[in-house]
Amino acid sequence: MHIPALLQFLEGLAENNNRPWFLHNKPSYDILREEFTELVADIVQRVAKFDSDIEQVEPKKCLFRIYRDVRFSKNKDPYKTHFSGVIGGKTTDKSRPSYYFQINEKGVLGVGGGIYMPEPDTLQKIRHFIIGEPELLDKLLKEKGLIKTFGGLSEEDRMQRPPKGYQHLPADHPHIEVIKNRHFFAFAETSLKKKLSKNMAKTIGDEFADLYPLIVWLRDAVR
Repeated sequence: MHIPALLQFLEGLAENNNRPWFLHNKPSYDILREEFTELVADIVQRVAKFDSDIEQVEPKKCLFRIYRDVRFSKNKDPYKTHFSGVIGGKTTDKSRPSYYFQINEKGVLGVGGGIYMPEPDTLQKIRHFIIGEPELLDKLLKEKGLIKTFGGLSEEDRMQRPPKGYQHLPADHPHIEVIKNRHFFAFAETSLKKKLSKNMAKTIGDEFADLYPLIVWLRDAVR
């Protein structure tokens, strides 16, 4: 994929987030979209080598639309200013663990995955799994690749107090902080303007390999 061309397009879109500009530059978008699809296809093949659940994934179904849903948003900009894809689940599915990456208008590559904003029943399953199989969480939290690449599980939006149903747990419970999580994912960002990979698919695929233990753990949790 021609990353400089993608960044130039996204920067222009961020400055001119309107339909006339987008339609004028639609030919460039179509080319970039096709290149991005090829990038996703390459990544899928790499992930499938260590995750057999990904073998039958169709690359075109991994891509998010660039059109924003502005019906309930104060921000009425019609277009997203990033290209993104999800591997392992539908773009609208919040119950299946999946791999995610995006490239935005600032030249930042974001790579990660897991389950973000899970439905209440899915979140409950994960928390029950933590209590029922604590040794599996201990093993996950010690995964060297997960720690090195992502810094471990994200603590974004973590609750201040234990959720309902877990308030009886002692304050020194070994997994109380993880139980407070509202999301179960890991994420890392890299500036493509400072460090542009010669093989983007390999770079992302390698990071997904470090994420794989989290994906497996979540699959077991929500099964």
